[in-house]
Amino acid sequence: MRPEADAGRSVTSKVLAILGAFEDGPHSQPLTQLADAAGIPLSTAHRLVGELVEWGALEKGPDARYTVGLRLWEVAQQGGRQLRDAARPYLQDLFLLTNETTHLAIREGHEALYIDRVYSSKRVPRASRVGGRLPLHATAVGKVLLAYEEPWLQHAYLERDLETPTTRTHVNPRWLQRELAQVREQGYAITVEEVRAGSCSIAVPVFAASGAAPASIGLVMLAGQADQMSRYLPVLNGIADRISPAVSRLPQAATRPRQR
Repeated sequence: MRPEADAGRSVTSKVLAILGAFEDGPHSQPLTQLADAAGIPLSTAHRLVGELVEWGALEKGPDARYTVGLRLWEVAQQGGRQLRDAARPYLQDLFLLTNETTHLAIREGHEALYIDRVYSSKRVPRASRVGGRLPLHATAVGKVLLAYEEPWLQHAYLERDLETPTTRTHVNPRWLQRELAQVREQGYAITVEEVRAGSCSIAVPVFAASGAAPASIGLVMLAGQADQMSRYLPVLNGIADRISPAVSRLPQAATRPRQR
């Protein structure tokens, strides 16, 4: 980066760029890699990273590589806490009633952001974690969230260069448009090995009092159980109704007609 270009950036933007290097990059990185990812001089990175380590946002290992610090993790846990705390008992109920991995997600940009998850003991291939993100079009919760969005937003999303996590991921815009219409009509979405080979999923909307569907809950199970997923719809919808009061307090809960 040219010195004059770096001079025009705020300290905050540089710090955020350093932290952002861990979002999609390796969990452990040397200083040179952080400087390169953030687009800042090595000397600047050395000073800012040192301050982040002192505060606890980053930790320096004996190999001189940096990882996300516990203090930053503690702060991050506050994100979505109100919804997570309210929904957790019901997610646990869903797990006890199905013995399958359960999760709750909301839309964050063009991705499904996983707010909470209860893991089954089954060895189902995992594609994400609490706080993780996956493309909306490749996951059952994501398809639900996208299906209940405004048509203009769906159109804008489908115009993107859609990711293909597996060879079975649906990326044809016309096919996806029809699929989203079907999801909204039937009230649930399913995927089979679209985000991870060996797994399938089913999800339903969690409606707010306004009628919007700002959240979705779902189950993930072995791909061999794909033809059995629909039997869980009654319990999924029942749990979704119980979580509904919590999502009604989300700022994303805009007014749209409720459809199930």
